[in-house]
Amino acid sequence: MYKRILVAIDGSKISDLALEEAISLAREMKSQLMLLHVNEGLPPQWEPEGAPFLILPEMLEAIAEAGKSLLRRARERAERAGVAAETRLVEALGRRTAQLVSEEARQWRADLLVLGTHGRKGFDHLLMGSVAEGVIRTAPMPVLLVRQRQSTAET
Repeated sequence: MYKRILVAIDGSKISDLALEEAISLAREMKSQLMLLHVNEGLPPQWEPEGAPFLILPEMLEAIAEAGKSLLRRARERAERAGVAAETRLVEALGRRTAQLVSEEARQWRADLLVLGTHGRKGFDHLLMGSVAEGVIRTAPMPVLLVRQRQSTAET
């Protein structure tokens, strides 16, 4: 059914679960798999002295290398499962991650977009926002949200 599956990864545990689900679907459906990581750069920094925060080129390079490494490990994981995967690293450059994920999925002509969600609610959701929610609002294709699995002690 789905021939082109894009999965957005960020290195978190929930992202690993989304990757696992996307690999499983791609293997079963013999789909193409795209692994996407959005490099959000450095988070805003508050400077108590009012001094500007300097972004050194070495810092940006280290962040880019970390994204490449994440994608390389994810591709290796897919290949061990018998699924060939393409990778894509995108720089946010001040743009919203959710919008970038949706745009990349559309440009790659994904049939399905897979990503993890923490399922935050209330004040946590207000503070943290939700990339998943933004993707759902902007993606033109079906979106599969993967949530943290509950342990048997919690059910």
